[in-house]
Amino acid sequence: MPSIRQLIEAVSDGRVRIPAFQRGFVWDADRVAQLMDSIYKGYPFGALLFWRTRAELKTERDLGPFKLPRRPDDYPIDYVLDGQQRLTSIFGVFQTELKPSVKAEWADIYFDYRGDVDAQESLFVPLAATEVDPNRHFPLNVFFDAAKYGPAFRALPDDVTPKIDDLYSRFKEADVPVQTFTTDDRAGVAIVFERVNRLGVELDTLQLLTTANKMVVGPVLTGIPARRRR
Repeated sequence: MPSIRQLIEAVSDGRVRIPAFQRGFVWDADRVAQLMDSIYKGYPFGALLFWRTRAELKTERDLGPFKLPRRPDDYPIDYVLDGQQRLTSIFGVFQTELKPSVKAEWADIYFDYRGDVDAQESLFVPLAATEVDPNRHFPLNVFFDAAKYGPAFRALPDDVTPKIDDLYSRFKEADVPVQTFTTDDRAGVAIVFERVNRLGVELDTLQLLTTANKMVVGPVLTGIPARRRR
């Protein structure tokens, strides 16, 4: 299973992409914060499903408010069939290279290190810059940016640093469950997408055919068994 850092790098490198037949990003900031809380507490949060191919679709979506870079020619592409909301949330929270589009709103997520630990209540909150209290809120977007994490960590009170160090370790060591579906059977890809799509929206096989240039032969299913979906 890839780590959060590895997943961010795959998206930033253009190897993970969103096919045009996917719906857009619909989660609100509170839902994103709840996902961070689930990862922090070790709760299952569902597997991502990728369709791997060396063929490039004619039309693609951006990853939520983030415009994806061009794909490298020497890599296969992993198109997201399921888990786009979780992938966009993880990428948007932790990456620091891509800026959201000017027309999109993206709230940064902070850890409330003065909050009470509770199995139900989240310790993570979406905040605008004007709402941040430096005496209780620590930003998650510094964790994979060494130039920002060091100064932010050193500025903390001594009684807080063990808690933030533990927080950093949990996200650094967290794995994201991924299944990878590799096939040249376009009808099979349509069926898989149709069955896992949470809104129950049918994907006509012809719709898939019109978005694809070509397919390559590969094994039918590879990857890591998924955790039970919530």
